[in-house]
Amino acid sequence: MNLGQNAVGLFPGQGAYRPGTLAESWERGEETVHEVFETVDEVYRFRTGRTVSSVVFAPEAPSLGEMLERHPDELQLAIYGGSVTAHRLLATQGTIPDLLVGHSFGEIAALVASGAYSVADGASIVCDRGDVLRSFAAEGAMLALRCGRARSELLLSLLGMPGLALAVDNATEQTVLSGPSAQLATARAVAEAIGIGVSEVSSPYGFHNDALVPAGRALAAKIAEYKTEPFTTPVHSPILGRRYRDDDDLATLLGLHLSHPVLFRETLSGLYHEGRRYFVELGAGDTLTKLVRAAFPLASAVTALANIEQSAPVPRPRQPIPVTAQAEMPVPKPRQGRHEVLSRLQELYAEALEYPVEVLTEDAALEADLGVDSMRQTELLTKARLLFDLPAPAPGFRSTDLDTLAKVTDYVTSGSR
Repeated sequence: MNLGQNAVGLFPGQGAYRPGTLAESWERGEETVHEVFETVDEVYRFRTGRTVSSVVFAPEAPSLGEMLERHPDELQLAIYGGSVTAHRLLATQGTIPDLLVGHSFGEIAALVASGAYSVADGASIVCDRGDVLRSFAAEGAMLALRCGRARSELLLSLLGMPGLALAVDNATEQTVLSGPSAQLATARAVAEAIGIGVSEVSSPYGFHNDALVPAGRALAAKIAEYKTEPFTTPVHSPILGRRYRDDDDLATLLGLHLSHPVLFRETLSGLYHEGRRYFVELGAGDTLTKLVRAAFPLASAVTALANIEQSAPVPRPRQPIPVTAQAEMPVPKPRQGRHEVLSRLQELYAEALEYPVEVLTEDAALEADLGVDSMRQTELLTKARLLFDLPAPAPGFRSTDLDTLAKVTDYVTSGSR
């Protein structure tokens, strides 16, 4: 079953690893899982004498930290293999995204899923990438900032350190810097001093930085040896800012990926305004679906492997892809009365905002009266959408119009199902 315009497949990058992902499917001999990972094993065994499956499907699977420290190459291949497997498993259930988007490293898996490269060649490219980074990459790291692109670029301007770069623009309140560790330490101290939240990114290199231009050239030379095929599914690159074309020099473009920034926020915005409302994350975890939900609360975003491993039903055409409800917010039964809906919303908002329930009256303006800015309103509306299992809105819908609990309640109870 092809959902046509209804599904965008998202391939995550660095950090998209969870211990035990697909382990049960591997143990019970799931054909698709074995087919992909045995191919990955064959490539890796030929190059190193080792296998990936023996590490990621071990009875005590290593944590992400352990993989970064002891099995960095197996980690990259596990992320790649998991994404390719997720795409194939989804297809066996009848869901075929008609557009693929890779986030940074995830573009390799996206290109394989599109038919441009074989699974074996994709695994070899991952290995080549690791080899050239070890040989050519300068020392570096990455730092996540809780602020938008404009503020990140202002911080970089104030610091005046040429080794630092804006590496990733993920969301209105999430960007990533890359560069030498010492310079990032200075950036962290300044960011914290001016009230910008920061967190370390688990990355062995400072990706998407001009310091990796030599590594990118070496990688392009290696990738040029692989055969490419015409795309069976289009791939949109947040690095290139466009769809790939059959006449593209994929080797050169993949080499540029190491030094060019990832503009994921801009990509999501463009896709949403094209009318796309359904997104499926093809890999372990829910990093990208969280970004989708935060930016567009009434879009439908689901993590494929979580739903597949839980034997979730496959959505019918023109119906929202089912989203697994969070444990603390069970999906209520349909056809609730307005009073009950309002009560549930007041509890939800009160807990999130740490306000007394009685403060959250129907007509209180979320921003003017309660000080809830537009970003926070978006986050809360995302939780409300999950709580009430709401479908995607009609084109032109603006979440900021729901600026009181009365309006949110009316939306939930107005037959939006």
